[in-house]
Amino acid sequence: MNANVDALAIRPDTGLSRPALVTARHVVVASFLAWMLDACDFFIVLFTLDDVARGFGVSLQSVLLAPTLTLLTRPIGAFLCGRAADRYGRKPVMITTIMVYSAIEILSAFAPTLGIFLLLRALFGVALGGEWGVGTSLIMESVPPSWRGMASGTLQAGYPAGYLLASLVFLLLPVLGWRGLFVLGGSALFSALYIWLRVPESPEWLAQQKNHDAAAPPATGLGSLVRGNMALCVFAVTLMAAFNFMSHGSQDLYPKIFLGLERGLSHPSITLVVVLYDIAAIAGGLFFGMLSQRIGRQHSIALAALLTLPLLPLWTLPHSTLWLTVGAVCIQFCIQGAWGVVPAYLSELSPPWARATFPGLAYQCGNLLAASNALIQTSLATLLGTGLALPLMLTVGLGALVVLGLTLANARLHPAIR
Repeated sequence: MNANVDALAIRPDTGLSRPALVTARHVVVASFLAWMLDACDFFIVLFTLDDVARGFGVSLQSVLLAPTLTLLTRPIGAFLCGRAADRYGRKPVMITTIMVYSAIEILSAFAPTLGIFLLLRALFGVALGGEWGVGTSLIMESVPPSWRGMASGTLQAGYPAGYLLASLVFLLLPVLGWRGLFVLGGSALFSALYIWLRVPESPEWLAQQKNHDAAAPPATGLGSLVRGNMALCVFAVTLMAAFNFMSHGSQDLYPKIFLGLERGLSHPSITLVVVLYDIAAIAGGLFFGMLSQRIGRQHSIALAALLTLPLLPLWTLPHSTLWLTVGAVCIQFCIQGAWGVVPAYLSELSPPWARATFPGLAYQCGNLLAASNALIQTSLATLLGTGLALPLMLTVGLGALVVLGLTLANARLHPAIR
């Protein structure tokens, strides 16, 4: 009897019973796994572009269309999956997106032609774009308020963790070939089974369904969302574009082009640098996510962006492997640290009736605006004749300044928002 009473007792630090806390932990783990495996599947494609081109007997330029199509269709997925999750529930839509991107990853391994492969990668982008927003709403609505900073950092740490996992999976390329790696990527399906068995529906969504007329406006389409929240939408998309210039600007060309071609690092050295800065990125997301619980979301983001700026020269100007590694580790700790606050911040800014749609759509539209990052960096390098060091600093630094300015300005305009 005493054991049962203890199990049902309310924890004063969270306001939840022990079974509810166990459920919340399952939600955090499930959301992290889903985003990590989603990111891993995406990066497997980037790591095997050369091999895919040889497999289809086409040029590398033809295969480069694959990640581009994935990027272009991500906003579509964010809207469609978000709308479905706001209407039918977070859990079934999240399970569906995982099943879809797992199936597409496996089907990509058996694509008979490049055209079919590219079509599958476009469809993969829909699932990829949909998973993050749905996972964000599920986790933020299921954990205690005191956990949101930690949960936000944990969820966002799934992206660099997926990058790291893909780097390790890529070591199996000589054994499995690129098609085998794609089949292995389909094992993400097991995370859907975990969610089905261990994760309940969002309690906030269930409560909204009981009071649907009061919780939702008469029309909940994209037009209604934008017209009723124009300033918020512009702010969020601009902020996320700056965020994506920071992350993609510091990652896309840095390993192979900058470290490999311009600084002359060997492949094992580049791999070591990538592994170390991915670990730092995970740690940064967790650190600043938890810090946001103490000093607020906006000030935590602003601090991480501010710390990025003085690290830019250390990140690009050295020629020694040691100092380049130190710079890369430090800057990814800060950049991905700022990202660690994003799931909680966008979720708390979102209208309650669009919490699965708004964060994901803002993220993916910002990502789309930053899609020209690599082209801008290479064009600046050619124009300035300085190599990539200066363009890397300019694009990432400008992104950090915009993130810093927007979050501080919003903190002054809306002091009630943490």
